[in-house]
Amino acid sequence: MPVCSASVLYLLLLLLCGLLGGWVLSICPAACSCSGGHRVVDCSSRGLTKLPPGLQHNIRFLNLSFNSLHGVDNQLSHYAHLRTLDLSYNRLESLPPALPRSLWDIRAAGNHLRSLDKNDTAYHWNLKVLDLSDNELERVVFINNTLLSLQSLNLSHNRFWTVPTNMPHNLEIIDLSHNYLLQILPGSLDRLPRLAQFYLHANRFTWLSEGIFDDLIGLEIITLGDNPWACEEEEHITKLLRWSEKTRATVLGCPCYTRPICGQSHLPVTGRERHSARFTEPPLWVNNRSEGQDVQLPQRTVENTPNYQAKSPLVDSGMYQGKAGMNESGDHIWTSSTSMDSFSSHTSTTEHPRSLTNKPKLTRLYNEGCKLDIKTQQTVILSVIVMTTALTTI
Repeated sequence: MPVCSASVLYLLLLLLCGLLGGWVLSICPAACSCSGGHRVVDCSSRGLTKLPPGLQHNIRFLNLSFNSLHGVDNQLSHYAHLRTLDLSYNRLESLPPALPRSLWDIRAAGNHLRSLDKNDTAYHWNLKVLDLSDNELERVVFINNTLLSLQSLNLSHNRFWTVPTNMPHNLEIIDLSHNYLLQILPGSLDRLPRLAQFYLHANRFTWLSEGIFDDLIGLEIITLGDNPWACEEEEHITKLLRWSEKTRATVLGCPCYTRPICGQSHLPVTGRERHSARFTEPPLWVNNRSEGQDVQLPQRTVENTPNYQAKSPLVDSGMYQGKAGMNESGDHIWTSSTSMDSFSSHTSTTEHPRSLTNKPKLTRLYNEGCKLDIKTQQTVILSVIVMTTALTTI
């Protein structure tokens, strides 16, 4: 067979495989909306009680928030490409077992979680963000030297009485605001050299042990407002007040209402503006403005110290700024809800198979001096007919 004929047939085969492959892989569950080649899947607010069928094996972004899921057992374990999973505002009583180890972000806010066992997170080496806010957690157990990539941990709006121990060592943001914290046990904060933002406002602290924050060498922001400090007990509170004035970190909500901001904040600050509030806003794509619907979010009671602003610390951290999209490696990333449009507007369009009317043109081959004999032309025509028939019968 002439080289020219072989090239034409090879191109036809590639075209056929591409069309058939695109058709087969373009699967989106009927209850969801998809984008990004159907690898970004939004199944939020669909009244689901179980995982929707028809999910592609290579999805990277799955939103199951605002449904009625009691659990998903081991059904997510084989999605080895999944990076982001949102299970917020369902009816989960425990974190699903055997979640993919590929995950970067797990969000399970607004459920009924009561504890986090060591095996729930033991193998998530890639995890960067863990949001378990607005649950019923009273205890969490972390194993030493696990969750090595975890940067942000949100445990706000739970039922903790003491600060958890053995927290992952590379954490940069910890939110324990709006709990029942009374004390920080010695040694709990000894191995957090990268911790930059520590949110402890709206708890029940009356005093803290001397030097409890001394090992937080990277601390930049700490919030201590809305705590019932025992200001009349000078023996206990004086040392904390002295620390809050001299620390290099910015203290929002100084103990005993000496001033709204203390620490290094009285010096000129260049660069980013300091904010404090809840770590996480509601899930990042629940607003269906693009569909003309207004979703009512669950109400929370949040009493912030004066001068606190309701802005997620994730914005200040620079981790998720800008619009939702692909990063340099082609993976979808999350953005703060204060700086992105609704996720639905990015996932409501479903791609359709390429129109069959756009048939390959062979004139370019002729223009380049590639002549086809009668037998080759017949083979080409037959291949096009077979290809068209195959596509129309799928």
